[in-house]
Amino acid sequence: MKKERIRTTLLLLLLMVFGLSSCQKTETFKVLQFNIWQEGTVVEGGFEALADEIVRSNADFVTLSEVRNYRNTRFCDRIVEALKKRGETYYSFYTEDSGLLSRYPISDSTTVYPLNDDRGSIYRLVSKKDGQEFAVYTAHLDYRNCAYYDVRGYDGNTWEKEEPVTNIDSILILNKASVRDDAIANFLAEAQKDREAGRIVILGGDFNEPSHLDWTEATKDLFDHHGAVVPWDCSMMLAEAGFIDTYRSLYPDPVKYPGFTCPADCKDIDLKRLVWSPEADDRDRIDFILYAPFEGLSLTDVSIVGPKGDILRGERVTEETSDPIIEPIAVWPTDHKAVLATFTLTK
Repeated sequence: MKKERIRTTLLLLLLMVFGLSSCQKTETFKVLQFNIWQEGTVVEGGFEALADEIVRSNADFVTLSEVRNYRNTRFCDRIVEALKKRGETYYSFYTEDSGLLSRYPISDSTTVYPLNDDRGSIYRLVSKKDGQEFAVYTAHLDYRNCAYYDVRGYDGNTWEKEEPVTNIDSILILNKASVRDDAIANFLAEAQKDREAGRIVILGGDFNEPSHLDWTEATKDLFDHHGAVVPWDCSMMLAEAGFIDTYRSLYPDPVKYPGFTCPADCKDIDLKRLVWSPEADDRDRIDFILYAPFEGLSLTDVSIVGPKGDILRGERVTEETSDPIIEPIAVWPTDHKAVLATFTLTK
């Protein structure tokens, strides 16, 4: 009798476990961060290449940097129309400097950090996929006071040659002269509301600033870091708030997987257009996708999208790193590489 009760209990437990697992549903979604280099206007055929790469990515959400709305046009409208001609439906709204695309209707949009004197911007959208709300943010942060150039012996405002700045306090003073940290502070305040509202929060952007996860003890004597281990402001602020850097989450070793996104070797452009510090190694990872932890949310894949080549000391080089790189279809339209992250959500 006792054995019978045990068998019955075990059977019920198995049925409960099976019932719970059969009720769970897993959805996949992708996010693409893409600096589009002046809307793809620098490279011949660049705009069409942008549309082709977005289609190829199959991204649910796209965060864009360098939206300019040239000649009184609305870039996001134009790219939505170009994608529609390719059989893909996306939604967007008017933005300046950075932009957002969503495969799903947008229920809310916000200017989180407004563009002022070309010193960066952050926008936000709210959308829903399969009953789950998403808050997706795009950031293109201040390009001035780029202190990672000062470390490498070039002024971070004028890009003129100077003595390398290697004192950590001096580096951070130069870095804080930008407004990148102000923009991220605005993001964190807005994102906290979204997190409290039960939304999945994603941030994609060109930060014009490296990550503390890349400037470590392991890399201090590489890539012209000149011995500096730097707690870069924006990445530190985001990490302290709990945000996860997708690339470093799956590829934590910055030596084996440096993940350089700029300056990329855009082969269809004269080399002079790609060189900022001709005598330095200024390769860095400044394009990011980050997310807030969320129950049932998992990062399953992340790749760099773009050419295998970079610019090193004023010359084109082909990288021999272990980074997962998805090479371009044909024309590559920008001097940055994109980042593509894949997530699953189990509910």
